[in-house]
Amino acid sequence: MRNFKYVGTIKEALESECPSTVSCADIVALSARDGFVLLGGPQIEMKTGRKDSKESYVAEVDEVIPNHNDTMSSVLSRFQSIGIDVEGTVALLGAHSVGRVHCINLVNRLYPIADPTLDPNYAQYLKGRCPSPEPNPKAVEYARNDRDTPMVLDNRYYKGLLSNKGLLLVDQQLASDPNYHSFCREDGRR
Repeated sequence: MRNFKYVGTIKEALESECPSTVSCADIVALSARDGFVLLGGPQIEMKTGRKDSKESYVAEVDEVIPNHNDTMSSVLSRFQSIGIDVEGTVALLGAHSVGRVHCINLVNRLYPIADPTLDPNYAQYLKGRCPSPEPNPKAVEYARNDRDTPMVLDNRYYKGLLSNKGLLLVDQQLASDPNYHSFCREDGRR
């Protein structure tokens, strides 16, 4: 969500074919929908016709989107401020099932000693992916939350959490806090 650099490119291509027809807001919404489908999620019908604002509110977006060091209570508070409840927050965190996290965002859980809430074998995997406590921020060093199906939106994220394999602090807190644990049941039921 912090990387909107492609919206301008898409908007430019659309404007050359269909001037003043598709808004940047629709591009973002449709891209999210199509990305969800490409990752194995269901097709969701979506209306278009959103209008772009005449002002940018990127600073407000940055205030609402949690960062990698946030605690579960902070994440929940941020999402509740925009109307997303506990269950919705847990569902949104399931997006961590896909993609990767750069080592610069993980080292605080690995060094100087590994976070004791991490499964020891998983901590070793992470240290293998992120071998330095001071990674080069320009290097492409990363680890995946889900090593088996890293580009499929499935429930392995939640299963990993129940095995103490939460990549980010917020991930592990999601499974260990009794307020949220019921949403992470391995059988998929609440």
